[in-house]
Amino acid sequence: MTAVVCVPGAQADPPAPVPPVPPVTQGAPSAADVQAAQERAGAAEGDVAAIRQQLVDAAARLDAATVRAAKATEAWNGARWTARTARAVERQAVADAAAADQILAGHKAAFRDAVITAQGMGLEMSVVEALVDAEGMDALLERSAASDYVQSLFDQRRIAYVDAADAAATAADAASAATAQATAALADARAARDAARAAAGDAAAVTERIEARRTRLVQRLARLQGVSVAVARAHQAAVDAEAAAQAAQAAQAAADAQAAKDAKDAKHAGGEQADGGAPATAAPAPAPAGGAQAVIAFARAQLGEPYRWGAAGPGAWDCSGLVAKAWAAAGRTLPHYSVAQYEQSTPISRDQLQPGDLVFWSDGGPGSIFHVALYAGDGRIIHAPRTGRPVSEESIDYWRTPDFFARP
Repeated sequence: MTAVVCVPGAQADPPAPVPPVPPVTQGAPSAADVQAAQERAGAAEGDVAAIRQQLVDAAARLDAATVRAAKATEAWNGARWTARTARAVERQAVADAAAADQILAGHKAAFRDAVITAQGMGLEMSVVEALVDAEGMDALLERSAASDYVQSLFDQRRIAYVDAADAAATAADAASAATAQATAALADARAARDAARAAAGDAAAVTERIEARRTRLVQRLARLQGVSVAVARAHQAAVDAEAAAQAAQAAQAAADAQAAKDAKDAKHAGGEQADGGAPATAAPAPAPAGGAQAVIAFARAQLGEPYRWGAAGPGAWDCSGLVAKAWAAAGRTLPHYSVAQYEQSTPISRDQLQPGDLVFWSDGGPGSIFHVALYAGDGRIIHAPRTGRPVSEESIDYWRTPDFFARP
């Protein structure tokens, strides 16, 4: 091996030259760069639009599940109310039948007294037939040689006996029919309860799935838009609220147009009266409901408590259960059933609403009502909304435009 000797003062070989670094271009991006950026922005915008549409679709599915559950719950409340009413009718019918039997027993005793009197006068008769058989009594009177007084007495007893027997038979039939109706109503209530339970379970599962999906979609939106999840969530809430407000305004405009048309038609029809008189005017609104302050105070005290189908407190509520108990706090009895609550109140228009009045949602006429809320004033309601949402106070148009209004 050859050793390398370093000699002090000797000159080393010069270092290899370093290739020059090309200067950084400071000019405008190339056409390719611009196109790529536009494609990325377009893809992101398309993704945002797709996600927002998915959020709209998810909200629609949640709404449909909510309505199905609300309908099932109110159907059960209605079936329970019908069953309770039928049971009350049955109890009264049974009591009426017992009273009729007592009256009949009294008339049998009167027959017995009449027979004893007739025997004392020497009238031949079959006591047994006279007591239990109206035809036997007729035959007895035909064979009798008693005086007109005795005949009149037996006529009166016979008529009273027949009437009492008829009344007792009618009451017994009514009691039997009432029992059958109550039994059928109870069976219907049990079937409605099972349907409500299934619908509530389905709504809870759908709500959980959709809320989880909405959370994931909002997170994706946040990433695509370069904002925080909280900001994306707040923005989406504002988008949802704006869409709901627009839908409510459109529905209200349609309702106002229909109301104006109906009023015009009614005025036209009234103006064509043969007597030339002025057309009839609409009935004035009823006086504001008494005790409304206590109603609203009770409802506000339940804010934040959970929704549970069929519940009327304490601690959990469905829509008509909350309304019934709130009005009970003011001394007014309402059924735990939204349709009956409307039927037992005075219909009013939206512009006549006062605190404590009832606001209803329906997919048809009053018989199709499936949700009810309490009007709190200033365009707000208090209600038990649905599975997954507690008792809340919010805009009357938070969801969809209500269909009916009434004052207890």
